[in-house]
Amino acid sequence: MRHKALDNIANLLHNLGYQHMCAKSLKPKHIYALVNHWQQAGLQPQTIHNYMSYIRWWAEKTGRSHVVLPTNQHYGIPPRASGFKQNKAQYLLKTDFERLTDPYVCLSVRLQQAFGLRREESIKFRVSYAQRGNKLHLKGSWTKGGRPRAIPILEATQFVLLREVRALTGSGSLIPDHLLYKHQLIRYCYVTDQAGFRNLHGLRHGYAQRRYEALTGWTCPAAGGPVQRELNSNEIELDQEARLTVSRELGHNRVEITTVYLG
Repeated sequence: MRHKALDNIANLLHNLGYQHMCAKSLKPKHIYALVNHWQQAGLQPQTIHNYMSYIRWWAEKTGRSHVVLPTNQHYGIPPRASGFKQNKAQYLLKTDFERLTDPYVCLSVRLQQAFGLRREESIKFRVSYAQRGNKLHLKGSWTKGGRPRAIPILEATQFVLLREVRALTGSGSLIPDHLLYKHQLIRYCYVTDQAGFRNLHGLRHGYAQRRYEALTGWTCPAAGGPVQRELNSNEIELDQEARLTVSRELGHNRVEITTVYLG
């Protein structure tokens, strides 16, 4: 799908008069021309957002990320439908973790809460690779879309958790040596289900909301904090910076996705 979309974008640029371009020719004027054409043609904002994600992928792969503005709002593209209906944030207590009878699964779930990891990332997690000073580095082979990323280690409790992971796994992952990922995933689902947890994706929501509050000093709209129209210009700038940081730490390429987590 991405390859076809990029072919369409290249053909459109040619038709708009930008001929003899190569992969590394992308400039800000090309992006503005594309967005203007799509808006004039009446494309839905959702479709334009999809095209912009392909352009950012193209720019990243060709070393031209700096030519693309950080948010689609800078181009006058209306936001996607937020998808936000209710606060889905979860936070587990020590007594909740004690219900997880498998130590590998328990540590995976704790990593999800502490660092906002996805389930697959938390199962494949290898602390001997990931922990480098005060950051965690996630391999592309662990992550959705194959995009490696770094997450800051900011709290003493996070360092304690990583020491516990190292004590159990050594140089290995949170998949026991005699099992494959698919086997540990089955075990993860069974153990969490037995503990009464049907879906733990809300732990990522909780992480996003705690990070937003730490970065801005106020709670996010999803947790009852102020909406954008209630912020002054300086606060709006800080809000956008915080959302971009949260987006990157969660492994997303666009700031708009944080609406799902933060409201």
